[in-house]
Amino acid sequence: MKQFMDKDFLLETETARHLFHDYAEAMPLADYHCHLNPQEIYEDRRFHNLVEVWLGGVDEKGVLAGDHYKWRLMRSNGVPEEYVTGNKPPYERFLKFVEALELAVGNPMYHWCHLELQQFFGITEPLTLESAPAIWEKCNDLLQNDPTMSARGLIKKANVAFIGTTDDPIDDLNWHSKIAGDDSIDVKVCPSFRPDKAMNLHKAGFAEYMQKLAAAVGKASLPTVEDVCAALIDRIAYFHALGCRASDHGFEGVFPFRPVSMEQANKAYKKALSGRALTQEEIEGYQTTLMLCVAKAYHRLKIAMQLHYSCLRNPNRRMFETLGPDAGFDAIAQNISGENIFRFLSELDYTGQCPKTILYSLNPADNAQLGTMIGSFQDSSIPGKIQHGSAWWFNDHKTGMIEQMTSLANLGILGNFVGMLTDSRSFLSYARHDYFRRILCNMLGTWVENGEYPNNDRALKAIVEGISFNNAKRYFDI
Repeated sequence: MKQFMDKDFLLETETARHLFHDYAEAMPLADYHCHLNPQEIYEDRRFHNLVEVWLGGVDEKGVLAGDHYKWRLMRSNGVPEEYVTGNKPPYERFLKFVEALELAVGNPMYHWCHLELQQFFGITEPLTLESAPAIWEKCNDLLQNDPTMSARGLIKKANVAFIGTTDDPIDDLNWHSKIAGDDSIDVKVCPSFRPDKAMNLHKAGFAEYMQKLAAAVGKASLPTVEDVCAALIDRIAYFHALGCRASDHGFEGVFPFRPVSMEQANKAYKKALSGRALTQEEIEGYQTTLMLCVAKAYHRLKIAMQLHYSCLRNPNRRMFETLGPDAGFDAIAQNISGENIFRFLSELDYTGQCPKTILYSLNPADNAQLGTMIGSFQDSSIPGKIQHGSAWWFNDHKTGMIEQMTSLANLGILGNFVGMLTDSRSFLSYARHDYFRRILCNMLGTWVENGEYPNNDRALKAIVEGISFNNAKRYFDI
């Protein structure tokens, strides 16, 4: 019987152990898509206890923020919401989480939490209700008193070289500017352009948001779609000046591709500003117009375009009205986005304006389609210009990662993959890169020892170090 999560955790062959310990383990991290708060990085936030950094909750501004993976786990164990996101005492919330975690065999959260305890706190024993009191005390003591356990210290411990946060076009990027001007911050922290609110003209608050976007570019209003496009291009340039390497777009339902005239797009836009109901065709026409506009700007500025789709947002009406979005109630959607994405990329490629693109579907059934899609639009500008993004959200577990990488290997070139990201709001989530790298090395090691790939150490080293960091370094020009 193997020891619980020892140094060779998930590494089943001698080749896998060699690839991980000699090559992958020491590589820097490029966390090119996450939701960390740049203010907390600049101010070097300290955490009072493990619950603050693990579970989160409602912050001092009244905003719910934290790890929705853990929230879902607790709810699945019947934990009352006041312990999940509410204001129950931190230690009581911690114990409720431990109760749920003990039952979560096979869930990646079980492994992530223990990797975090090992890597950041030096705790190797399993977290149980019996060990919880001592682990709570040790973690809290380190968080409060060890100078290396601040936000920046945790980033440094994880060997992070690059962080791409997620930022709204109306953000002034003040904290990014301060980070860029502070020589004491070793990690490169760059904003990522997330214009969903400008795209979603059918959602509540759209008209108010467009006023804020207008103000961000020094305008009294944005009366036409042409004005909206110009404003977004202006903000993309502003983000780029502060180091932006990527954009990010999240789509609910089907990815839109319905080319319309500017006159039709303006008609839909004006209806939305006046609060009138829109048809699905009008929504998609407006969104297509804006997506083509910003994609061409990304291409010109060499900004990577990330497209996330097949997510069913806020299906639980009661909890959405209680807690709002991003509270851990989203799910996998089934749709036929693939054909529209083909048409979208083809339109851009035809005029030579297709940017570097990373495609993520929350539905693992889309893996094979994505694998063939990326092969249809590659070019000589950079290896792996169009990427099948890492196993995302509900798929970033062992099975999901193996399926995504196997599909990519079957249909493309795994060696050009830009690798893992955290997509997280927690400074401890970098342990997920370790988890990913172990799974990667175990896959490659198995193929080598099965005779499916030669034991060519030079080539294997390049593949492992490339997927761990070097490919992302090249792709995002870090």
